[in-house]
Amino acid sequence: MDLYLATDLKSGLIVHGKSGMRESYVPVTSIHADTSEPLRFIEQVKPKNLYIADLDRICGTGDHDNLIPYFAERTEMLLVDRGCRSPDDMLTIAGMKNIVGTETAGEILDQFTGGVLSVDIKKDLVIPWNTDPILFLSSCHRFQFEMIILLDIGRVGTGLGLSREMLTSYRLAYPGALLWGGGVSSEDDLILLTEVGFDGAIIATAIHTGRIPVEYIRRGSFCL
Repeated sequence: MDLYLATDLKSGLIVHGKSGMRESYVPVTSIHADTSEPLRFIEQVKPKNLYIADLDRICGTGDHDNLIPYFAERTEMLLVDRGCRSPDDMLTIAGMKNIVGTETAGEILDQFTGGVLSVDIKKDLVIPWNTDPILFLSSCHRFQFEMIILLDIGRVGTGLGLSREMLTSYRLAYPGALLWGGGVSSEDDLILLTEVGFDGAIIATAIHTGRIPVEYIRRGSFCL
């Protein structure tokens, strides 16, 4: 199973995200880095695969586009959520895949070709429609994305852990490449995701606190 280090960018820094409350995000602290400045942080943590959410661009207050080529050069796979609102917003950079989120492009998902679909979940419903995730996933074959991320925004940064029943229901609803993000708190959660059949996981807090070994994110994978 592939592992991606989650990296939220806001006002020129990497910040710690929790439950989608973006106005209260603070600069990240990690036992593996002595800075929240993005370039130095990545040099110290050394992730093989990276997930970036540009919160400024998602919220329409700016962007960190100048940093994207740097990250792409130093990682094997880079997934970037820039709050795409149309296909014209997608970047073409070697080693990078654009993330298209239901939060920002929900009404025009059928206009995109390629990239990664982020199914953004709050309070167990897909936003912006408050749709049941299982029903939504079961209809995603109609889109033209390379893979799907199930991002439980309410679990992000909480370390709440995961439910086998919940994950199994999601996995059965969609046969394609499927990643999970939100609430991964331990190796037990990685084992669970692997056993259920997820293709990847997006993690951050458990790496920064040492509950999951940083070596996993440096090699970019988890194996039973």
